[in-house]
Amino acid sequence: MNITVIGAGAWGSALAIHFALHGNRVSLLARSPKQAAAMQAERENKHYFPGFPFPDALTVCADPAQALHGSSLIIVATPVAGLRGAAEQIKQTGCGHLPVLAACKGFERPGGLLPHQVLHEILPENNQTGLLSGPSFAQELARGLPCAVVLASKNESWVSGLARELNTAVLRLYANTDTTGVAVGGAVKNVMAIATGLSDGLGYGLNARAALITRGLAEMTRLAAALGAEQKTMMGLAGMGDLILTCTGALSRNRQVGLGLASGKPLDEVLGELGHVAEGVPAAGEVLATARRLHTEMPITQTLVELIRGELDAHHVAERLMLRATKAE
Repeated sequence: MNITVIGAGAWGSALAIHFALHGNRVSLLARSPKQAAAMQAERENKHYFPGFPFPDALTVCADPAQALHGSSLIIVATPVAGLRGAAEQIKQTGCGHLPVLAACKGFERPGGLLPHQVLHEILPENNQTGLLSGPSFAQELARGLPCAVVLASKNESWVSGLARELNTAVLRLYANTDTTGVAVGGAVKNVMAIATGLSDGLGYGLNARAALITRGLAEMTRLAAALGAEQKTMMGLAGMGDLILTCTGALSRNRQVGLGLASGKPLDEVLGELGHVAEGVPAAGEVLATARRLHTEMPITQTLVELIRGELDAHHVAERLMLRATKAE
């Protein structure tokens, strides 16, 4: 298969490397011509993903028409903020009919659209669009370590066939038709990972971590249900699986944000040191706005938003959550 990956960050590079190593021709589209030329010459993404050489079947370019020429599948691996622009680019290049997967997680700002909703808005006549989501760290995928994720689309026959075609011994793919549930899981788990990193950084212990993950899953499930998703999706890879990984894994950017905030650093400094996008930060406000619109209670999210906005001190987070009115689980 000829695959185009849009977005030459860590996740886009990891996906491009993986699929190029498993029988596909891959074009990786970078935003900057200078960056694309350097990666093509050096056969490595030294800026965002150093240490992982590019296979021969992977080419890098900055020209959308060149990257999309002859493509049979497009994977958009930009941050959510870049998804709309990428979809517009696909449409303007005359490739809006091609199958497209969004491999980004979060709510678009402003407006609160989920990734599959953005794709549908830009490419309304394309019935082969969907999501790639689930518990997956870029570095582990690029190293060839086992991973299982979800491909989600309302087009069941297409997404099931695509999962079979792309499945490898390294990356196991599960088809799912609950696009809303998969998207909500991918977005909200990043918010909960910041909260969990904050708790760990403040030394609150493993009991508190377990409580945050469990109650975070409850918040995620409530919001997903309010948006019409299926509860079983939240118990699977795109829900609980991604939540556990992102809240506990040392490679989690969002967890690192929480750890940085716990150390007393301002948010801008934490994000600057990270050097990558942590989707939980921009997603938190949209998650809370969506929850309020749907009259859905999300106390962890609300507390974290207050912290991000500077309305609450990090050391008061646990007290705020623990002293809420008691209720049945």
